[in-house]
Amino acid sequence: MEQDRIFNIEEELKKLPNSPGVYIMHDKQDEILYVGKAINLHNRVRQYFQTGHGHNNSRKIARMVEQIDHFEYIVTSSEMEALVLECNLIKEYRPKYNTLMTDDKGYPYIKITVDEDYPRLIYSHSMKRDKSKYFGPFTNGKAVHDMIDLLNKLYKLRTCNKRLPKEIGKDRPCLYYQIGQCHAPCNGYINREAYRENVDKAIAFLNGNHKEVLSALTAEMKELALNMEFEKAAE
Repeated sequence: MEQDRIFNIEEELKKLPNSPGVYIMHDKQDEILYVGKAINLHNRVRQYFQTGHGHNNSRKIARMVEQIDHFEYIVTSSEMEALVLECNLIKEYRPKYNTLMTDDKGYPYIKITVDEDYPRLIYSHSMKRDKSKYFGPFTNGKAVHDMIDLLNKLYKLRTCNKRLPKEIGKDRPCLYYQIGQCHAPCNGYINREAYRENVDKAIAFLNGNHKEVLSALTAEMKELALNMEFEKAAE
């Protein structure tokens, strides 16, 4: 970028595309302040300059915004491509205001232990060469934990470290079974085939097949309602 060019932030914000990609914030010396990814560049980048937006609640981010002289962006074909590009740029430039994943630990993944008879969804800091299935990388560790919790509750997958089927029936079902958030394979309350069907549904969801999953859930909800099982339908 030519140093004598006047960068009008308001005008440049209007040009942002409604596409996934990576945005790069620069200061007056053209140093990179921050690198981020977006599902929608137009919406995401504009948020930094909106009065009263959540970013302004963070003193660190507020200070960064004050230093922004210009920005650039790179459009990608998918959110996943944006994630990978963001990761590479952060590692290359190590921007001052990138508070997450600026070392060699990399981004978090969702690990599914498909080699087990009763697989689990696990938060992982890296992708290893094992028999598990990995989804990621992701940039938000909290979002990964939230997604794992959601899928475990939705499909009632186990969260314990028991060696199944070897340890089936050795202990009473845990609290998750009592509150309806696990099918308790540890006590044989669900067979391997039925459990794996739920794991496959979680994998389909992570693969982006949201419509199929939502359609199936909607159909199940309606069927439960017709059978007067309103509590389960609401769940």
